Amino acid sequence: MMAIGEFSRFTHLSVRTLRRYHDAELLVPASVDPLTGYRSYDVDQIPTAQVIHRLRQLDVPLADVRHIIASPDPEARAARVAGHLGRLEAELDRTRAAVSSLRRLLEPEIAPLHVDLRGVPATTVAAIEDDVALDDVIAWYAGAMDELDAAVGDRTGPPGGLYEDALFAQGRGRVLVHRPSPDPPTAGRVRPTVLPTVELAVATHVGDHDDIDVTYGELGAWVVANALAVSGPVRETYLVGPRDTTDASAWRTEIGWPVFRLGG
Repeated sequence: MMAIGEFSRFTHLSVRTLRRYHDAELLVPASVDPLTGYRSYDVDQIPTAQVIHRLRQLDVPLADVRHIIASPDPEARAARVAGHLGRLEAELDRTRAAVSSLRRLLEPEIAPLHVDLRGVPATTVAAIEDDVALDDVIAWYAGAMDELDAAVGDRTGPPGGLYEDALFAQGRGRVLVHRPSPDPPTAGRVRPTVLPTVELAVATHVGDHDDIDVTYGELGAWVVANALAVSGPVRETYLVGPRDTTDASAWRTEIGWPVFRLGG
């Protein structure tokens, strides 16, 4: 048996932390003197104390730590830890994306955004369209593109998407994803669809989509200064994307902003 001070030295946990773990019933001393209240620990509790410390460093909630320590089932313990690690990794990805976007805003590239004014004729495509919440767009897009790939077969050009203003302004709106096809099929959710004639101000976003909102902002500012914006869905064309290569630096996404041209 070890006094709390000695146990503290062996585990590199402060006496205050050990007392807090005791109060939270995470690490109960092997014995507590009923008269003095002195806590004593067993040598077998050292690994448990170290595991608790690591879990708390990972911000695992106290209730989850308690379940992990108390569970006799290694698979159940592993599942709880894996679930928390997955949440941490997702949060880390969101943080990295925000940092990348912020750096681009604070340290803008010297080269100005290149914008093309482009007239796009009416085109018949294979498409899937639905009303989608903004938070669900990525998952919905992945499922829709898989379905389009299965229905259309060989690729005849890059896929694209049309995104209604309400999707961004209200958090929910119409989304249409499409693939070019000489003979668009009707299968499942896939339908032949005619994309109407439109005039677009087009800019190309380079890289992954973590900071695509910055390119949207730059293109929007260009449209305000140089053209007359009109209502209508923004168009994206995925020239190179994750379905083509895992190298995010090679991804290229065209963003088309609907405009009304007043001159050449």
